[in-house]
Amino acid sequence: MLRLAAQMLRFRKGGFVATFMALSAGAMILTVCALLVESGLQYQGLPERYGEATAVVAQRDLTVAGPEMFGESESTTVVLPERGGVPESLVRLLAQVPGVASAVGDHSIAVAASNVPATGHGWASAALTPYRIVSGTAPRSAGEIAVDARLATAGRLRPGVTTEIVTGGAVHRFRVSGVVEAAGTRGPGAVLFFTDAQAARLDPHRGRFDAIGVLAAQGADRSAVVAEVRRVAAEAGAKTYTGAERGLAEQPEAAAARDLAVQAGGAFGGYAAMIIGFVIAATVGLSVRHRRRDLALLRAIAATPGQVRLLILGEVGLLSLLAVAVGVPAGLAATAWIRDELVTRGFVPDTFTVRGGVLSALAVIAAVAAVALLSAWIAASRTTRIRPTEALGEAAVEPATGGKVRGVCGLALLVGAVCMIGLTGSTSGETAMGAAVGMLYTFVLAVALLAPWINQAAARLLAPVLRTVWGDSGYLAAANLRANARGMVAVLTALVLSVGFGGTVWFLQDNLQRQTVIQSQDGTLAQHALVGRVGLPVSATEKARLIPGVLAATGVRRTSVVVPMEFGGQAVVAQGIDPQGAERTMDLGVRSGSLADLHGATVAVSASRAQSSGWEIGDDARLWLGDGTPVTLRVVAIYDRGFGFGEVTLNTETLAGHTVTGLDDHVLIRTAPGAAVGTALTRLAGEYPASTVTGTDRLTGELAQDLAISAWLNKLLVAVLVGYAVLAAANTLIMAALARTRELSLLRLVGMTRGQVRRMAHAEQAALLGVALTIGVAIATVTLSSIVNAIAGEPIPYVPALGWVTIIGGTVVLALVATVLPIGRLMRTPPVEGIGIRE
Repeated sequence: MLRLAAQMLRFRKGGFVATFMALSAGAMILTVCALLVESGLQYQGLPERYGEATAVVAQRDLTVAGPEMFGESESTTVVLPERGGVPESLVRLLAQVPGVASAVGDHSIAVAASNVPATGHGWASAALTPYRIVSGTAPRSAGEIAVDARLATAGRLRPGVTTEIVTGGAVHRFRVSGVVEAAGTRGPGAVLFFTDAQAARLDPHRGRFDAIGVLAAQGADRSAVVAEVRRVAAEAGAKTYTGAERGLAEQPEAAAARDLAVQAGGAFGGYAAMIIGFVIAATVGLSVRHRRRDLALLRAIAATPGQVRLLILGEVGLLSLLAVAVGVPAGLAATAWIRDELVTRGFVPDTFTVRGGVLSALAVIAAVAAVALLSAWIAASRTTRIRPTEALGEAAVEPATGGKVRGVCGLALLVGAVCMIGLTGSTSGETAMGAAVGMLYTFVLAVALLAPWINQAAARLLAPVLRTVWGDSGYLAAANLRANARGMVAVLTALVLSVGFGGTVWFLQDNLQRQTVIQSQDGTLAQHALVGRVGLPVSATEKARLIPGVLAATGVRRTSVVVPMEFGGQAVVAQGIDPQGAERTMDLGVRSGSLADLHGATVAVSASRAQSSGWEIGDDARLWLGDGTPVTLRVVAIYDRGFGFGEVTLNTETLAGHTVTGLDDHVLIRTAPGAAVGTALTRLAGEYPASTVTGTDRLTGELAQDLAISAWLNKLLVAVLVGYAVLAAANTLIMAALARTRELSLLRLVGMTRGQVRRMAHAEQAALLGVALTIGVAIATVTLSSIVNAIAGEPIPYVPALGWVTIIGGTVVLALVATVLPIGRLMRTPPVEGIGIRE
């Protein structure tokens, strides 16, 4: 049978092209998803700074306990946004562990030297890499530093030269005592070393180290040392990193990048697998149905049902092997491109690499083959169940609709999707968004299952319109649509998916960006902003308030906090502000309470966050600061503009010592109308390194750019899915058109002209397009409106005109081209010749 299947593929190449394209494109997309997950699971950063350490003790994530389910406690691990630290006292305890040669505490201080961003450390931590002195000596006094070769080259620094170092929002002058280097380091940042005492003074996290490196004694049992170190660290609430995991302690952003790759690949892979499964099933099924005459003939000349099934499975199996041979390498190349784009846009560090491939390829091959073979088996089952004497007669009749199970499942999903509309409207925030996304997929699945009945009903309803517009050709078009309702299932599903899914998810990103920018613009009352590239101390806000003509000044510190959720915890965007005069520089849309009460252990939260967490004015909100410090704060205000200003607003004093830099990002300054403060503000900016005064509209513009970058990944994934659906629709339309050679030739032989045949095809396409666009637009409208209304309170979503024109116009053009060109080709075939052509 395999030999016969190979011959069928060889002599009927055209009939298998569409199936091959669907399989290979699906294999490519699934390979990308699988590789992202596999690479993310294997990625643990690059342990350069701690390359010599046996173990590293640090706190880079937070585990939040969730509810107990099925006798087990659920929990969520969240990467700490602000690099949690460990107490200095832990160094002494770790140094006393048997087999430990030394335990070295490491301060990590954000600095800038010669306009180059760098990280400052205490000299003792140089042994953890290790660094060696190339020239000069180690720093011995508070006024000396040692720089690495990268800083020395960039700033033309050498021993004995005095240079300026910016840290903590102030300029310090140091003498370069020496130049150091470490073999094989290729990390993105430069480093410099202070004395240990000076590093402790400059570190904003007083009494804490960023990490502690443990060096085992020569000849010590490393396994025993690590086990005891792990025990001591756990008692102090810290985590021990060994082996490749040390990269996660050195580069906390590596953990976030790993989670991004795993979540993006996993979530997108799940959606893609569902869509690809439907597309492959529909394409393979349509291909088999178009060959009913061949299969019927085989049954009539004594081929057994098992032999026919084996033939079809053999054909599809060979096609699957050819498809994965093309799709998997293409997926590898696409993943490499995506990795480069993720690095360029700052989603992952430069050390992130695409790893693995064998497991991903095997999984993709198995998944594609399983879906294709199962689809082929189902599609062939009806033909092989009938008796040989009925086979040829069966070949001429297209099944009208699907089975009862399909119809019941479709109706159940449709009812579920309608119920989700009410659920989305009665909730807000992430709960509403999750319900709306589920509603979107449920609607699409319902349409896919109910497509035969939808096509048949649409043909009956549109029959008068088609007859009025296209005359006799329209009558034939309506009859064809009714008879071929099941054959056009794949087309309807793909077109609805393109419009409904693409329109919803793509425009959702536009709405989120627009709401964020609008809320930021409307809520910013200040006209000027003092922006510090390396941060601003609290003194900058105090000095701004003393300038004549300044009505109010508010220092703003961007951060993130971890809030408890139903099944664990989640990091959300937050800001720390000086509440003095804050209501005159920013309008958060406070609906209850007041920002003036934001003193001491208090917090203000957005309305959506308050509803999700069940917080009200006066309640105690339990959360964790960015470095993992647990706090309990009293809710004093609830506001609406959570997109523009963050979901949580705290007093800057609460964040003191709990952020990486310990500095404000910018100062909002509101001046009296007509006040001439330009010179004074410029002079103020000159007091702080790398600081400028700009209009607050500039801040909004930079925010919009950041949002566009963050939305790029989602839009890329949506574009791939929609593109695949579009490919499926084009494939199905071309297959359906080319399979009508005998039908169209017969119509021409009985008297229809070429023009009448073309008009009939155009009428069919117009009806199918109209139904698909109507359903797709309806799904997109309901879903998008529900989400935007739930999260932003806007009943009418923002939809760019160019976007709708692109989606709908592109769908129409694709459908017309995929039909007009094949039909035009068939019209060039003489009808006498065409009537004898096989299907």
